[in-house]
Amino acid sequence: MSKQVSVLFVCLGNICRSPSAEGVFRALVQKSGLEDSIKIDSCGTGHWHIGKAPDSRATQAARKRGIDISNLRARQFVAEDLDGFDYVLVMDQQNLADVTDIWRQSGGTRPELFLGYGRSRHQEVPDPYYGGPDGFEFVLDLIHEAGEGLLADIRERLA
Repeated sequence: MSKQVSVLFVCLGNICRSPSAEGVFRALVQKSGLEDSIKIDSCGTGHWHIGKAPDSRATQAARKRGIDISNLRARQFVAEDLDGFDYVLVMDQQNLADVTDIWRQSGGTRPELFLGYGRSRHQEVPDPYYGGPDGFEFVLDLIHEAGEGLLADIRERLA
């Protein structure tokens, strides 16, 4: 396959949900043998954690599932991301509103809720930052399920 598809996961601070999504989706892509065809990145709408590693609880929860996200570093969403990615997938309604405001001014790829690719009744990936470890496990479950739906969508796009 010569085509390449690019995916950007967006949350608030880029230390919990979006790096978890990047790690889980990267693992799904590698398992499918499509790592040369799919570029994956993550970022946050906020600037507070730029350059920082993912939250230790997110790293630990991912590690339990055989996924290493410890090498990822937070970066802030920029308008150019809308031109650089085929999928701009946000974790919740507030992130969607923030990124859509930028999209209205700059165009490019229209942002959408990531969980739209899943079968869950949930529309948003809840922010686990202020909760306990169960929240990080739940986030990984939601992300994994939506990631499988996203991968199916990308396979059709690449076909």
